[in-house]
Amino acid sequence: MTAPAGRIPEQTRGTGPAAPGAHGDTARRAAEDRAAADQDAGERAGGERAGAEPAETGRSRRRFLRALLVAGVGAAAVGGAMIEDVLPGGDRLRRAVGMTGPDGTVPAVEPGPVRTVQLASKARGRRIELSIVSPPGSAPGADLPVCLALHGRGGSAAALLDLGLPQFLAAATAKGVPPFHLVAVDGGETSYWHRRTPGDDPMAMLLDEVPGWLTARGLAAPTGVLGISMGGSGALQYARARDGGLAAAALLSPALFTSWSAARPVDAYQDEADWLAHEPLRHLDRPLTRRLAVWCGTEDPFCPAARKLADRAAETHFPRGAHTDGFWRRVLPDATAFLGQALARRP
Repeated sequence: MTAPAGRIPEQTRGTGPAAPGAHGDTARRAAEDRAAADQDAGERAGGERAGAEPAETGRSRRRFLRALLVAGVGAAAVGGAMIEDVLPGGDRLRRAVGMTGPDGTVPAVEPGPVRTVQLASKARGRRIELSIVSPPGSAPGADLPVCLALHGRGGSAAALLDLGLPQFLAAATAKGVPPFHLVAVDGGETSYWHRRTPGDDPMAMLLDEVPGWLTARGLAAPTGVLGISMGGSGALQYARARDGGLAAAALLSPALFTSWSAARPVDAYQDEADWLAHEPLRHLDRPLTRRLAVWCGTEDPFCPAARKLADRAAETHFPRGAHTDGFWRRVLPDATAFLGQALARRP
């Protein structure tokens, strides 16, 4: 489910607070002073032992050594500032050196029931797979809240199962998180969960067909949505279409675009008008959901866009992390807990 290389437009973070830079300047000046003092003391001691060298030679040497020290300390300060995001480009540097935080792992627990069926979708003009993930000890049709799970670009319902959703749900409920069903469905590899091409409308499938499919299997209509990457965009579009009727939405590395120039290379939309109509960041004035939570890694090119949801979210989390399965597995325990509590209408 990792976004293909070269597909996500590079973005850089803004300049951070000035405090780390100021601290670096202070440390550099202190180091310079100490080095100059040590050099002077060494020259004096050497002069006493072997006779003082000419004053001009001593001053030139001190200036040369001080310049070397300034260059070395300055380079270290710049590198450290980039890594800590004081200067632009720190996110790219951390990705290059692998400083994106640890990968999460699938919990070593027995998952609950998983039922996968193939269905004919008129909205999508093809057969699709729908998977119902239930917590351990419950039947697939148990009277529990239902949360849609929307996959990312190049993914499918099966990819979410491979990511470990059944195990994450089982581990959460074992820790006391209120149980719920997760329902994953195929939305198309590059659809961005809207009618990207004629005859294929995954959003219409979610709104018009999924409720009936769930009712036929003894499940309630969805009251929550989990979206990963492209699925994060889809989750916000779905929440907007539900006109604020959802109890909760959890977004993991949502693939959002702050401008048409950023969206165009990804080929997620037919044209600028299509982007304007469906890009969630263009419609934040509309009702979304009662509780929204966002997780996105600071080394993820989508992080600057994800931060624009902060004013609308009940929770935002921006730890070290890239746009990878490893990051999503790291944060899924928290996202699953958030959804369980919100769907049960607990604080």
